[in-house]
Amino acid sequence: MTAAAVEQDQVFAIAEEVFAAMIDGEPGYLRPWEGEVPAPAEPLAAWVDVHGELAGRAAVTTDVPTAHELTRALLGMGADEPVGPEDLQDAFGEVANVVGGNIKALLPTQGTLGLPQVESALPAAPAGSLTHELRLDWRGRPIVVVVSLFQ
Repeated sequence: MTAAAVEQDQVFAIAEEVFAAMIDGEPGYLRPWEGEVPAPAEPLAAWVDVHGELAGRAAVTTDVPTAHELTRALLGMGADEPVGPEDLQDAFGEVANVVGGNIKALLPTQGTLGLPQVESALPAAPAGSLTHELRLDWRGRPIVVVVSLFQ
């Protein structure tokens, strides 16, 4: 992935579409975050790696309570329904997977997409690989979308 291959406004448009289609059912709930993003007390990251000529990573990070809200919305669960670890892994990973798949589709050469991963932190990426970092506000909750280039 290169900055020229995928522009920041395209990444935002992808995230906005994914949230509107998969989570909110309509656009307008995801917008740029104003100011500093607070450090999450319980961080959670979901990502997919792109393998091939243009290798990289697309990731979504937030805190655990926000990931639970995303999971409930994505799976059509009740507001007070508990989120199990498997549902969290599947739903939050799927958000990163769909964002990553849409970013991969913009690349001039198509590689393969790895399986979604969900952990408390992103794995280390090569220095200087960060291509885009979008700080977003989803219903007043911070979410960061990260695109990195490994080559």
